[in-house]
Amino acid sequence: MELDPDDIFKDDEDDSDSEFYQQRESSKEFVVYLVDASPKMFSTTCPGEDQKNETHFHIAVSCIAQSLKTQIINRSYDEVAICFFNTREKRNLQDVNGVFVYNVVEREYLDRPTARLIKDFDCIEESFMKDIGSQYGILSGSRENSLYNALWVAQALLRKGSSRTAHKRILLFTNEDDPFGSIKGAAKADMTRTTLQRAKDAQDLGISIELLPLGRPDEEFNVSLFYAQLIGLEDDDAAQFMPSAGQKLEDMKDQLRKQMFAKRIVRRITLLIANGLSIELNTYALIRPTTPGAIMWLDSVTNRPLKTERSFICADTGALMHEPRKLSQSYKNENIIFSVEELSEIKRVSTGHLRLLGFKPLSCLKDYHNLRPSTFVFPSDKEVVGSTRIFIALHRSMLRLNRFAVAYCGSSFHPRLVALVAQDEIISAGGQVEPPGMHMIYLPYTDDVRLIEEFHSESNVRVPRATDDHIKKAADLIKRIYLKDFSVCQFANPALQRHYAMLQALALEEEEIPDTIDETLPDEEGMARLGVVKAIEEFKLSVYGDKYDEESNSVGNGKANEASKKRKAAAENAANESANYDWADLADNGQLKDLTVAELKLYLTAHNLPVSGKKEALISRILTHMGK
Repeated sequence: MELDPDDIFKDDEDDSDSEFYQQRESSKEFVVYLVDASPKMFSTTCPGEDQKNETHFHIAVSCIAQSLKTQIINRSYDEVAICFFNTREKRNLQDVNGVFVYNVVEREYLDRPTARLIKDFDCIEESFMKDIGSQYGILSGSRENSLYNALWVAQALLRKGSSRTAHKRILLFTNEDDPFGSIKGAAKADMTRTTLQRAKDAQDLGISIELLPLGRPDEEFNVSLFYAQLIGLEDDDAAQFMPSAGQKLEDMKDQLRKQMFAKRIVRRITLLIANGLSIELNTYALIRPTTPGAIMWLDSVTNRPLKTERSFICADTGALMHEPRKLSQSYKNENIIFSVEELSEIKRVSTGHLRLLGFKPLSCLKDYHNLRPSTFVFPSDKEVVGSTRIFIALHRSMLRLNRFAVAYCGSSFHPRLVALVAQDEIISAGGQVEPPGMHMIYLPYTDDVRLIEEFHSESNVRVPRATDDHIKKAADLIKRIYLKDFSVCQFANPALQRHYAMLQALALEEEEIPDTIDETLPDEEGMARLGVVKAIEEFKLSVYGDKYDEESNSVGNGKANEASKKRKAAAENAANESANYDWADLADNGQLKDLTVAELKLYLTAHNLPVSGKKEALISRILTHMGK
């Protein structure tokens, strides 16, 4: 039975004729996880996160399971296959020994990960020895070469799709740095040669082979024995390989649940330069906000989305109004009526183009002018032929003269000035790091630039000033708590992480929601270090003295104290009012939507949560806080 016959839940990206679908297909990734299942993978152990010994096989399986769970949210359209080699049983289309392709029913070998695949793979260690088994596939006196067979099977699985439109990878997990170490003489040379040739054939077809070595603290994986040749590692890079490979393995285990967005054209705009000369530009969003999404109410019987309809009734006659309503403005005792189209036209202050106004030195552009994430612009010859040539000439001149362009961004309802800053191309040994183009920075209005507020504006009040000792103690404190290489990208949104964890628990029918780490909470252990505590106490002693009463002077006096008292009183009043509601029962029965916005804000205020947004956003915030 078709689950969605009317394409109600169909996304634009699922339409094969849409631009989004074609761009998604061109950025699709095919991955084969190739896992060594030899007895050495089960007998070798190393300390895990909880200091308990874990086998290398368990580490490899855990990394793959976490990657599959993350991929459901990141890039659900990518396709994966899981292949074990050095196995007792065999299952593969080539019917070669020692290779077992793991899969579940109603799924191709190389396909999108499904909830059934993830659930079964989580329990694979319990039944692996019974159903699949482990054995050494490369033995002295035998012509069997399980590594060769595994690369052959993986290459065959990745025949799907073109290397021009898809990125194909083989991720190889093993703890055996010399797979042919037990073989001597001509047989070893022959097996090594044929295996390396098989790997080269795969690489010639656009398949990249990545090694994820599993070593022990007392025994390091020696990549130069064999695998350096297989993955094409130069002598100079071999020393740096192990640390980077170890970090890659840690990243796989600690992947964040987050959505990944491919590079997309947000919209096309026209840049008007001068005297009728114009070019076409594509704009790209560098940062996109990610939210759990709006609540969708479903019919309890049909499970179809509910649609909201609004009707207007005439206050005089009580009749249903079929024509769209009109607004009026009183002028000289007469009501001037405006239609919706007329109001829309009045509000439209621009045609939506980008008009070049002039150029300024880069020194005139300040950091605080950047109020929101910039937009990247790049030329397009699709509609206006010659746009790229003009853009390149403008781009090169701006870089040479250290200038940025000032332009009027003609948004239909929110026009503003923007700065176009040229970015030069950056290329490293690994390829292009930054593309050439321009960043469109949205400049602030005059009202957006706020002046420093003086709390001590009265002339008879002595304004406190920091002494040299205050500044020194503050600098010492900052040095103690300074975070090296800090970046806001290091911290995940805890609300989103919990939301995705709940989706995962529902999809996999897990009894408990996976734990999520809130990295935004204060580092109490770090703040309790002796050096930090000492620096804090010295700062407080320098500024306030040894007789300072924190309880009575923490806020200060005047307007700040009054505002604090009002906020505290409002929070206490909201907490008292909120206690009259059974919020858990309302949430479980779906009755939060029946409350007013003011009632919903009582819960949010009582729990010190933001109260901004529409009713659906408030309900979502309450449910997230309650863990529903």
